[in-house]
Amino acid sequence: MQDSFLLYGANGYTGKLIIQAALEKGLKPVIAGRNEEQISALAIHYDLPYKVFDLNNEQLIIDTVKDFPLVLHAAGPFKFTAEPMLNACIKTGVHYLDITGEIMVFEYGKQMDAVAKQANMMIMSGVGFDVVPTDCLALFLAKKLPTATHLQLAFATLGGFLSHGTAATMNEGMGDGGLVRINGHLVKKPLGHKSMLVDFGIKKILVMTIPWGDISTAYTTTGIPNIETYTRASSKTVGLLKWQWLFNWILKLPFIRKYQLRKIKSKPEGPDKDTREKATTLVWGKVWDTKGNSYSATLSGPEGYALTAMSSILIVEKVLKGNFKIGYQTPAGCYGEDLVMEIPGVMRKLSE
Repeated sequence: MQDSFLLYGANGYTGKLIIQAALEKGLKPVIAGRNEEQISALAIHYDLPYKVFDLNNEQLIIDTVKDFPLVLHAAGPFKFTAEPMLNACIKTGVHYLDITGEIMVFEYGKQMDAVAKQANMMIMSGVGFDVVPTDCLALFLAKKLPTATHLQLAFATLGGFLSHGTAATMNEGMGDGGLVRINGHLVKKPLGHKSMLVDFGIKKILVMTIPWGDISTAYTTTGIPNIETYTRASSKTVGLLKWQWLFNWILKLPFIRKYQLRKIKSKPEGPDKDTREKATTLVWGKVWDTKGNSYSATLSGPEGYALTAMSSILIVEKVLKGNFKIGYQTPAGCYGEDLVMEIPGVMRKLSE
């Protein structure tokens, strides 16, 4: 099956968008997941071959993925699912891609760099909105200022809302706080410990610190040792988080997380087509060095889930054509700062 690839988690909200993006590019993925009823229904709807397996049986994963040149893993939360799939890919020499934004998944992939090189395969997490636009903007700015010692990245969406999968992943991290990178090291900080007003070019938006994937990937891509990541927040949320030390322990309780998960599942699966087409993703970045030199830039593009589908298939196409580097890679580190510019509708501007 060297002209195809395995899409695991195809029955999720983002998985379905990836199927559509793949078909638009003339690719016919073999779709897979653990829910036979949902996967088989999708296979019939799109006239695609399928596999059904969960990630608890290592040998079964190995026996399934070994026939493919690459796996695109889209089933989160990735803190539970990435390791077994990645390990099976390493053991079979199959390229591994996923759409995570979870810092510790990136860090685990980085730890597997040497064995991935021995297996002659590539590990690339974050091939979607997490982290292609931000990773590319980070490298773009780092090249403008090679002496940069600090990097800030922020993103916001105008329109749109979270899918079940994204919300479930965030639910798993409730109460865990935030992370930044200081002098090259991951350092725990309270969620939203900093906030600021950012000019995204289109409008100014209040943002607060969150543990976004670039805390890991931007460091790998650029080598900049001090990194903070931000997302849109209301002033009410920023104010409330000042008291989080009082209630973080409650958010970690299993019954609280189960309650939140039930609430998530009661809402729409994700933004509908009309919402996705009207929504816009905004990204901002700034670098500076110890001498006071600085650059900032903005980027705008399609809604986040639509962008994930397009960017992940863009990278799949490159790998299938033999355009890859073995070992652990980041999107911009492997394909350059202009990778994101290959996605229709993306615009980038260096600020004055």
